[in-house]
Amino acid sequence: MNGLYDVAAIGNAIVDVIAPAGEEFLVAEGLAKGAMTLIDEQRAADLYDRMAPGIEASGGSAGNTVAGVASLGGRSAYIGKVADDAMGGIFTHDIRAIGAHFTTPPLASGPATARCLINVTPDGQRTMSTYLGACVELTAADVEPEIIESAKIVYLEGYLFDPEEARRAFAKAAGLARGAGRKIALSLSDAFVVERHRHALLAFIDTQVDILFANESEMAALFETANWAAAAREIRGRVDIAAITRSEAGSLVLTPETEHIINAAPGAKVVDTTGAGDQYAAGFLYGLANGRPLDVCGKLGSLAAAEVIGHYGPRPETSLAELARAGGLEAA
Repeated sequence: MNGLYDVAAIGNAIVDVIAPAGEEFLVAEGLAKGAMTLIDEQRAADLYDRMAPGIEASGGSAGNTVAGVASLGGRSAYIGKVADDAMGGIFTHDIRAIGAHFTTPPLASGPATARCLINVTPDGQRTMSTYLGACVELTAADVEPEIIESAKIVYLEGYLFDPEEARRAFAKAAGLARGAGRKIALSLSDAFVVERHRHALLAFIDTQVDILFANESEMAALFETANWAAAAREIRGRVDIAAITRSEAGSLVLTPETEHIINAAPGAKVVDTTGAGDQYAAGFLYGLANGRPLDVCGKLGSLAAAEVIGHYGPRPETSLAELARAGGLEAA
């Protein structure tokens, strides 16, 4: 596959605020452990004030994946909406600093830049409260044809499937990618997204998606079953490649003809699971864009996920390219 970028991603541009928390804090704040809850700006300000000291880092699912691709040495582009405010400036600086192409115009007036308040319990589980703010103001006009048409793979973040205008942006990107002969990848992002938009998502998957990323609960929700393995059988043949992540059990990579069972990277210490799925997608997509076999793509995904769960924050702190070389998994 020829292209200026290995991956061009479209997603919610969010600044993450990550802090340790005890179980009692979650109870006191009425937070459902392990869930992602949408909140308004006032609730975001109040919860931020009560959280323990932590770190602030540019995040957003697709943005994290772009950071992982860059850490592997890949070429990436990102499309996402921030406001013209301090947090928007942080996000813009961070994503450009990793080498990603980012030129989406900031929102001049209206909601503030999105933020995700992440409370991490001692078991590494993350509980997220998200104020979407400016990121849902992304429109089809923000999708630059030259970026989509120059990418080997166009990666779409499922979280952005919620706003109607953003869905139009997805449709535009998919049309441009199809017209240029590019591959389209989609992450389901969260079971609540699937439950809200199951029929529309299935229609989009059946007509537009080549590569699908999901975890067990998202895959089960897509086909309304408690049995993720049965759901995996259902997805087979509907897309060219399905990569199903299974936490410590590794992942399963399916095509209509083949099945690859990928072990989790050994020795991974769980500090914070934020960004694990995003980094798995980064390793997998980078390997795929560079012509690696599917089992190697899966192993690159596992390696990237293992790195990010070993520290706070959703983006790599150690060069994934160096880790891949050390593990004999050079992506190209």
